[in-house]
Amino acid sequence: MDLAELATPALLVDVDRLDRNVAAMATSFAGTGVALRPHVKTSKCWEVARRQLAAGAVGMTCSTAAEVAWLRERGVPDLLWANVPIGPRKVEFAVDAARGGGLTVALDSVAAARPLAEAASAAGVTVPFVLEVNTGHARLGVEPDRAPATAAEIAALPGLALRGVLTHEGHIAAAPDRAALELAGGAAGAVLAGVAGALRDAGHAVDVVSVGSTPGATSAPFAAGVTEARPGTYVYYDANQVRLGSCTLEECALSVLTRVASAERPGRAIIDAGVKAMSSDTIAAAGSVGVVVDVSGRPLRGVVFGEANEEHGFLNHEGGIAVGDLLRVVPNHACGTTNMWSRVYAVRGTEVLDEWPVSARY
Repeated sequence: MDLAELATPALLVDVDRLDRNVAAMATSFAGTGVALRPHVKTSKCWEVARRQLAAGAVGMTCSTAAEVAWLRERGVPDLLWANVPIGPRKVEFAVDAARGGGLTVALDSVAAARPLAEAASAAGVTVPFVLEVNTGHARLGVEPDRAPATAAEIAALPGLALRGVLTHEGHIAAAPDRAALELAGGAAGAVLAGVAGALRDAGHAVDVVSVGSTPGATSAPFAAGVTEARPGTYVYYDANQVRLGSCTLEECALSVLTRVASAERPGRAIIDAGVKAMSSDTIAAAGSVGVVVDVSGRPLRGVVFGEANEEHGFLNHEGGIAVGDLLRVVPNHACGTTNMWSRVYAVRGTEVLDEWPVSARY
């Protein structure tokens, strides 16, 4: 099937770019002593995850209980749930999943740990955990100077076993340039490794020192003492990663196929892909909903996808765009875009090769 035969909008993955991205990241960690544990939230697709595992990933990172359940059904043996299981249903799920082994959860406070410990102890189960540490992003994570005391309090609870420490160095994306970003990534890795050392000095076994981001994948994992990395977006890359210098536009594997629905006003065209196709993620978006390229993936100069409604996108252009034209848009954030879709079409050039399900969506 040719792309022109698909109903639009449609989500596309260029399989050649995907395979190159998977291979390149695997190669960058081979022989370094740092394990690669990719984040499955980017693709939520088994055809992608199995490629990562085949390339040497030690396991997968998950954001949600649904992702954990889905990969366990697929037989993936080593999963890190990089989120705090809060509330009765998540606690119950974590205990049940840990019963069979192969699952580690994240915790960052005694308050979050206590319900999990009580449920695990009552079930006769030990749940392994990593202590999440704030290295600058200030999302989840205990402050570094409080980590030893917090780890000691949590580890003293029944039903829980400390494996190590974890961070998400998302703050480095705010660096003013790539050189500063690399320095910030290395500093985040060093902070986490320092916390791991402090925990060891206090008598804790710390086997896992885990950092995680695609922009930080060239710096944070290689700070002395880090043991694993959890990049996710690299399988597809996206417009944000282009802006951050993590990749080129030609490495971006994910795009949304769209058609021009209206061109009634000069310099203005309407496409049939809005925020329900692209997501409304504006992280580092720089006034754009995504980068417009032609059907072959080549950039279209002078075309800006500046705003969108639910089902319509608004392009500003310098001419040459007509009703019915087939275009592609590289999204700002691949992870958010993926979660909008139930399936993705695997393509090579303009040929549609296969249809892959997107799983474990909200």
